[in-house]
Amino acid sequence: MRVLFCGVRGSTPAPGAEFARVGGHTSCVALAHDGEPWSLALDAGTGLRRFTDQLDGRAFEGAILLTHLHWDHVQGLPFFAAGDRDDSHVRVFLPDQGGADAAAVLARGMSPPHFPIGPDGLRGDWSFASLKPGAHQIEGFEVLAADVPHKGGRTFGFRISDENTSIAYVPDHLPDPEPSSELARVLAGVDLLIHDAQFLSHERAVADDYGHATVDDALRLAEGAGAHTLVLFHHAPGRTDDDVEAIGRAAAAGSVPVVVAREGTIIDLGESGRAI
Repeated sequence: MRVLFCGVRGSTPAPGAEFARVGGHTSCVALAHDGEPWSLALDAGTGLRRFTDQLDGRAFEGAILLTHLHWDHVQGLPFFAAGDRDDSHVRVFLPDQGGADAAAVLARGMSPPHFPIGPDGLRGDWSFASLKPGAHQIEGFEVLAADVPHKGGRTFGFRISDENTSIAYVPDHLPDPEPSSELARVLAGVDLLIHDAQFLSHERAVADDYGHATVDDALRLAEGAGAHTLVLFHHAPGRTDDDVEAIGRAAAAGSVPVVVAREGTIIDLGESGRAI
């Protein structure tokens, strides 16, 4: 499995020279089976715009999994050039909202007067479906979805597996003292844990207010789950490259190998599950 980081910021994009090394786009991670094209995107933040550059002029044929519907995780949908063309085939999955129509739920934030078009205005073959917790087969990957605590709407964490490797993607998460049994299954022994690391321990009150994790939370979960590598993700939009890199160096002193998520980075897990 290959993992591509297209957007790594949280809450809102962070433009400017002091954010260029880490990147300023919001949440989007792309996956591919070994030797195959990119076929699965996790979240559709503004980083989804960067995903087009990796497709070598091809239309996107694959799926987009949304963890939740906050702006920073969906704002890239109408700007995804490889998806908004006549020959694209895109399936979008979002957490089930009590049986409500998936496209209609997305249209609450993406339609006039909030935006010029709705989901039905995207060119190509698009479909929208709700996803319930549990196991699913999507684009040849095994997907395990579980509810995670996060303020402001239903939020999922995902475990994505192929024949040899696994990742967990939990970009927005206010952890309980002990993870639920469902979340524990998502995290257990993954090769790569991509986790919310927006706040620091002295910012605990703000993290609680907005439903996010601290770096220490992410380290604790990674260690408890036996994750092979932790990727610090969903960086605060006000943290400069220097700030984020300093946080990464401090976190690397723990027992789990730590990587700072950066736009454009590709991690090849290989057959062993170790990053190549």
